[in-house]
Amino acid sequence: MLKTAALWRYSIFNLLLIALLAHWFWQQNQPVALPDPELPANGKLNCVSYAPYYGKGETPFIATTVADKSRIERDLRLLSERFDCVRTYSVKQGLDYVPEAASKLGMKVLLGAWIGYVKLENDKEVELAIELANRYPDTVKGLIIGNEVLLRKEQTEDVMLAYLQQAQASTEVPVTYADVWEFWLKHPRLEQAVDYITVHVLPYWEDDPQSIDNAIPHAEFVMETMGKTFSKPLFIGETGWPSVGKHRNASVPSLVNQASYLRQFVQTAHDKNWNYNLIEAIDQPWKRDLEGTVGGYWGLYDTDLESKFEFKGPVAERRDGIQPLIWALTGLAVFVILTLARKERRLPALLAMGSLGILTGATAYVQWGYLLAASRDTMEWIVLAGISLAGIVALLNLPSLIARGQSKLAHSLLFVLVLAGMVTSFLLIPKMSFIPRDVELHPMIGYVIYTIDGRYRNFPLALYALPALQYAIGLALLGLLHRTTFGRYRKLNIIALATALICLILEPLNTHALLWLGVVALLAYASWPRKGARV
Repeated sequence: MLKTAALWRYSIFNLLLIALLAHWFWQQNQPVALPDPELPANGKLNCVSYAPYYGKGETPFIATTVADKSRIERDLRLLSERFDCVRTYSVKQGLDYVPEAASKLGMKVLLGAWIGYVKLENDKEVELAIELANRYPDTVKGLIIGNEVLLRKEQTEDVMLAYLQQAQASTEVPVTYADVWEFWLKHPRLEQAVDYITVHVLPYWEDDPQSIDNAIPHAEFVMETMGKTFSKPLFIGETGWPSVGKHRNASVPSLVNQASYLRQFVQTAHDKNWNYNLIEAIDQPWKRDLEGTVGGYWGLYDTDLESKFEFKGPVAERRDGIQPLIWALTGLAVFVILTLARKERRLPALLAMGSLGILTGATAYVQWGYLLAASRDTMEWIVLAGISLAGIVALLNLPSLIARGQSKLAHSLLFVLVLAGMVTSFLLIPKMSFIPRDVELHPMIGYVIYTIDGRYRNFPLALYALPALQYAIGLALLGLLHRTTFGRYRKLNIIALATALICLILEPLNTHALLWLGVVALLAYASWPRKGARV
């Protein structure tokens, strides 16, 4: 039977963790004052990227996907309340209806023709886009031939020049090409074939990711650089900020940061007379397959078509309501029942396990949100949910540990967490990837990436943090810290620590990378083998 003093020490530790977690929830739910931008007289913004693939399982990866006309009409009615214009990226899969639907609402369209690897599909895209531009000249205010084609290395500069020249010869609608600013600087010849230059300014995706505080100065630097390099008018074809996803060095996705960036950008665009298009109208879950979690959360509206924030007034990061409390109380009840079932009636033991239950319940609530955002397919659901379940079972086993001491189940679960942590650390390192050329390519997506690239994987802190704290510190306070002679723990932990350290070295301003190194260190401390220890 554990000593009462140990149980009291452990209870105090858990109560401190509860206070920290409660403060985090409180802070995340507090409205943050943000600057209100100066909007046009009609209150509408310039333009926004639009794609209709936001329903469950919907993706342009499936070539037979066709957007329903009624959905396009409904979406554009919603967007017309906030925007004067929409930008599209293709004229296939039902998107050829967008100009007609927009014309009924008095909206303008930046009509995109998707250019990928396949020449036959590219030719069809350009021809149909030109035909639509000529059919709706009062609605289509720009024809964008290709989007980041040179960035993706799907066509050469000469091929793009030919397509742009074809469009120029076939329509009176202004013609342009869209790419990130660095690729415009690498291919200045394209200026001769466009009416204006469409440049993408995405501070989060820069090779040197920008913090939210430096995002607007960075956009100003890009526009100044482009203005000095090119003589034709500039149009910002994409700019925005993700609301959920992986930290990239000092660049932090969050709802408050998204609102802050877009508000500041709109004000700066007003002051500097920039024309712009925001990315994007509605969250696109299918983009997570290409860009990780963050790819699905650039929208101003979520997949239920609810606005994430307004352009006036304060914005809160989360709106949890009483859900964390419900989950926490459920955890409290479960752990108290488990403790009583072990015939443990002492107050410090009930307090120790009850406080752990509160932590486990509230953490499970956070984990569920993480799983919904980060799990992109069945395999990721199985793996990530499995890690979460292993941690929860490890915590549920603590009442039994208090009653019986060491157990094989506790040792097995620790091994699972250490092994999973080592693999996770390796997978978080950027970047190893290749693009196969001998595959059947989708005409809109253009390529398939096989990758081990940490840029597209989140640090799974929510899944590991509480089990790591309990195994390393909690069990130490209880006098139940596992010490084994299993030598492979040493190798696993060295690999995990080394790879986690590499992640931090590569992104020294990434707080999640620092915290992940801390989690890995806790697991290493909990499992590091000791000579003469029990298995």
